[in-house]
Amino acid sequence: MSLDPPQSAAEPVVDPRAVRRKVAWRILPLVFILYVIAYLDRANLGNAWLQMKYLPGFNPEVLGWGAGIFFAGYQLLEIPGALLVERWSARKWFARILVTWGACSMGMALVTTPLQFYFARFLLGLAEAGFFPGLIIYFTHWFPRADRGRALASMVLAVPFSLTVGAWISGALLSVGWFGLAGWQWLFLVEGAPAVLMGVAVPFLLTDRPAQAQWLTAAERAWLVETLTEDRRQAKLAGGETLSQALRRPTVWLLALGIFAANTGGYALAFWLPTVVKTLLMETHGAAAPSDEAVLGWTGLIYFCGLAGVWPSGQSSDRTGERKWHCVAGMMLTGIFLGACVLPGQPWALVFVWLCLAGFFAFSWPTPFWVLPTLTLSDSAAAVAIGLINMCANFAGLVGSPVVGTMKKFGASDPMCLLFLACCYLAGGAVIAFLRIARMPPGNDPDDPDGAQRL
Repeated sequence: MSLDPPQSAAEPVVDPRAVRRKVAWRILPLVFILYVIAYLDRANLGNAWLQMKYLPGFNPEVLGWGAGIFFAGYQLLEIPGALLVERWSARKWFARILVTWGACSMGMALVTTPLQFYFARFLLGLAEAGFFPGLIIYFTHWFPRADRGRALASMVLAVPFSLTVGAWISGALLSVGWFGLAGWQWLFLVEGAPAVLMGVAVPFLLTDRPAQAQWLTAAERAWLVETLTEDRRQAKLAGGETLSQALRRPTVWLLALGIFAANTGGYALAFWLPTVVKTLLMETHGAAAPSDEAVLGWTGLIYFCGLAGVWPSGQSSDRTGERKWHCVAGMMLTGIFLGACVLPGQPWALVFVWLCLAGFFAFSWPTPFWVLPTLTLSDSAAAVAIGLINMCANFAGLVGSPVVGTMKKFGASDPMCLLFLACCYLAGGAVIAFLRIARMPPGNDPDDPDGAQRL
């Protein structure tokens, strides 16, 4: 009889890259879909405005303030919403957000007066508040620090994709008149419904924490929990930075001012682009107004170019380790090409090329921009700074569209308003150019030293 002790089963070997890929494929496609729906409901007002502007009492100033007041509601509950994700349940909070914002978006179909319009937009902002920062917090529950930038890229890609698909869908919906409802009413009803449906599904599709993930093996759960715990431990060892300390850093204010200027142009452009395209089509063709479907078809192509601009910039920035000038170039070139659109005597084909190039570069700069705080500040300072910078970025939405609406009230033409938006982008690029930032060599990921690993 053998006296040797029984052999214990070998502990399962965990492949960190395989776990990271599994988590990414489980979470990021759903997050992408959710953010597409979010931006669709946020920005489809510009498409609906092609018909809503004929309602009694509605004018460009009403659109400007209605577009901007969304961000007043959004800012009000942004921080409390993010805290609920951290302290309560991400999937339950996201479900609440999706159902209420979908209902508010569908409720836009009932608007008949400017006052109702303002109230509905404010409610939509309140309903969606906390979604973006909540997703950022949710990423910290699942992704080690080395992977969070790549996870964020899924949200950056969702914006131009949403605007592209939204423009084409809206163009088709504006042409219908079923059951006595106008096309703009069907636009809000149809495009708001997916948020409600996803709100019902999200509690069953998302998992709050890795320890609860039955789709990971026990060994994979243990590795991920341990890795994230070590991440948090390292962050605590780095120390904390107070709000007052972050406010004394010039870098924080330059970043905040730069994105405020660029987003003042960007948010306004998202709401006014269909109107601008319609005006430019009429001016260059010298003909009657084109159909809403045609206008939004052209608009969708411009946003499609924006979708194409996200990936090359991110890849180039990661490969070279250079962030600042990628950001500056994106902002500046957007402004230059928007400005080129207002030059007189151009055929529509050339104007459309300028708009497509502006769309390409308008979405090329956000990914390198959000890396900049982490290159110039400590981890703890960057955490505070990113919150402040994001608040300034959202505040730009409260400014840009109302300014354009007021300009049009006092007789400014659409090309003149487009020139204002171009100047906003140029100003943002000029501010970022003043930052003093060292180039960060590629390959910071300890599990991926050659920088080749991609989620």
